[in-house]
Amino acid sequence: MKDLPYIIDLSLKRDKIENMESYPFSIPAIREFTSIKLGKEVTFFVGENGTGKSTLIEAIAVLLGFNAEGGTKNFNFSTRNSHSNLHEYLRLSKSYKKPKDGYFLRAESYFNVATNIEELDKEPSFGPKIINSYGSIPLHEQSHGESFLSLILHRFSGKGIYILDEPEAALSPTRQLALLRRMNHLISDSSQFIIATHSPILLAYPEAIIYEFNDKEISRIKYEDTEHYQITKAFLENPKKMLNELFKE
Repeated sequence: MKDLPYIIDLSLKRDKIENMESYPFSIPAIREFTSIKLGKEVTFFVGENGTGKSTLIEAIAVLLGFNAEGGTKNFNFSTRNSHSNLHEYLRLSKSYKKPKDGYFLRAESYFNVATNIEELDKEPSFGPKIINSYGSIPLHEQSHGESFLSLILHRFSGKGIYILDEPEAALSPTRQLALLRRMNHLISDSSQFIIATHSPILLAYPEAIIYEFNDKEISRIKYEDTEHYQITKAFLENPKKMLNELFKE
């Protein structure tokens, strides 16, 4: 039997929604959403801030049992209850395969995850410290980018589903390439990624499915047709020309 992704597709239970004008359905892309097919290996969500990509990826994570602020399914802290109830209206189609590992990485709340790990490790326990699974060096004693890579290199163990919300936020271009390398290694070990990103480097992952969120809908798009790729390409090919246009009065 051919291997399948852990999550095959995602749909909105529209008949359960009482008010399409309430948040998060007030976001046009979410309001018009019906269903999408997820990639066996990598699915990317792209779009401007506020178009709903992080809202949807958060809802997927919560529906799968992850903490809304990030971490594994064992994390249950809450710094601020700000996530939407979108997960209550989503339906996931899963394969017969069950992941052995999983993680939800939110760039904006990773500090809170690191703090929670420190707090848990201070409590009496007969087992190993949680930080040992992250490379043993306290995450707050590393730069943001270093702690991100420690997570991805040490905590992600394969045969898992990994949901990442803007992981490039703390990563230099070189470290984004390191992330791609690690992703490829994990994917070869039966892992599936769902990623919201602005990075044209990450979006280049081969054969990834890319969905663009805009002020009207969610639609599938080719890598070369994304605004992220086109603007970056145009700038690098002729930065002086683009800056002259940008700085015109």
